[in-house]
Amino acid sequence: MTIEIRPITPAEAKEYLRVLPYANGFPQEEPEPSAWYAGRAAWPPQVPATPADLDRYAEQLQADWIRPQAAFVDGKIAGGSAIVSVEVTVPGGRQVALGGVTSTAVLPTYRRRGLLRQIMGAMLDDCRERGESLAGLSASEGTIYGRYGFSPATFQHRWEVRRTDVAFRDEFTDTGSLELVDAAEAGSVWQVLHERIRAVRVGEISPLPGRWQGLDALPADGAGRAHHLVHRDAAGEVDGAAIFRLPWATDPADAGELQVEAFEALTQEAYRALWGLLLDFDLTKRVVAARRPVDEPLRWMLTNPRALKLTRTRDNLWLNILDVRRALEARTYAASDVLVLEVAGGSYRLDAGPEGASCTATSESADLSLGLNELGTLYLGGVGVSELAHAGRVAEHTTRALSRLDALLRPDRAPHNAVGF
Repeated sequence: MTIEIRPITPAEAKEYLRVLPYANGFPQEEPEPSAWYAGRAAWPPQVPATPADLDRYAEQLQADWIRPQAAFVDGKIAGGSAIVSVEVTVPGGRQVALGGVTSTAVLPTYRRRGLLRQIMGAMLDDCRERGESLAGLSASEGTIYGRYGFSPATFQHRWEVRRTDVAFRDEFTDTGSLELVDAAEAGSVWQVLHERIRAVRVGEISPLPGRWQGLDALPADGAGRAHHLVHRDAAGEVDGAAIFRLPWATDPADAGELQVEAFEALTQEAYRALWGLLLDFDLTKRVVAARRPVDEPLRWMLTNPRALKLTRTRDNLWLNILDVRRALEARTYAASDVLVLEVAGGSYRLDAGPEGASCTATSESADLSLGLNELGTLYLGGVGVSELAHAGRVAEHTTRALSRLDALLRPDRAPHNAVGF
């Protein structure tokens, strides 16, 4: 058996695509309700790509923002994946280049031969050669990607609330306005709104080309067309938007459900106004919201915080730190301190503060020891250092080193990304 790992040529694009789950009709997600999906199905039906789909996908593979890799076994493609060029916002607001791993698969008849490990190694080497100090992915299964250096860094909630349980603590007068718009206008709104959001939100990802096109497309499970709600401030500027559906259901238990698929607000006023309407929409009885941040403030606006019930928590963005020094220097820190970190056998002196950091190799004794997986989870600040230490994954060598590193890494808000790749 001869194995070759390399980028594909244009002539090999369709053979490559037929290996990938979204093109061959194989499952793309674990069979559980996902935090990113507001519907009731465990996953949408998987439909193989049509010849027209394959033509379109093959053309997209020629773009400069996507770098496919394939595993050839005796000359035939048996597995594949790709890196997309995106950016992630890190603490301090800098948008850092990230190699996004996407559409990864090995044909069932070629499993357990080390193909995925070789594909992943080739892609991560490519990221390093291009100067990307971070790689990321969204894992379809939680047991696969840790062995390649990835670890969860952001998380999402899916929650629901009965309309009759909703009562806000405070009276509210909206000085702006709400409007339902069509998909074309919504696409323009979201393009601008997301750019403003990702400039200030740690963990957010830059959108792939075409992300905001086709917003009125029917979902695969037939859950009905999307509705687009926009909030404008008193000056007429858009400062919030939501996408929701009102699916028809044959089962009375599921009828009257409003499903929020996307929601963003730049101001507290926009946030309160948008949720005020969505949680009290006529002829509905329940709201289900997906892709929500773990520190959702809505709960604390209600007279009964128990009304908001979490139905799913899920890891979202997994990070792999490819260059420890450059990654630690790319972000800012919540306090000023100097610590020596032993990461995967190498020691680094981190001199960090609110204005930035320097990170240099050192022979000094370490204050803390951790692995690359642990650093990936801690990097954006969404998980506490002590939390990993209690799990036996971070070792403290000097007194209070855990709390000192925790104080450095924590952002004001939990990291969150609503857009993936």
